[in-house]
Amino acid sequence: MLCAIYKTNKKEGMYLYIEKRENFDSVPQALLDSFGKPIFVMLFNLASGKPLINARNEEVQQQIKQNGFYLQMPKQQENLLEQEKKYKNNQ
Repeated sequence: MLCAIYKTNKKEGMYLYIEKRENFDSVPQALLDSFGKPIFVMLFNLASGKPLINARNEEVQQQIKQNGFYLQMPKQQENLLEQEKKYKNNQ
């Protein structure tokens, strides 16, 4: 399955995957409003065996078939203070 990947300039690491380039009919208007103007990144073949970086190909494909889109949220960064505390506790 080929999909089109778009990013937003509102939040780094947020991507929208849809089945056909420039066809946002299946994406809820509220999501498009909060996402902002989609910026085309690339076409990607989910069945090629090449893995996505921050999502599972199978999950993206399933969500696109089921909902018409897949929204990849940015990775949550761990609080640096918490990381330091864990490090000191392990010493």
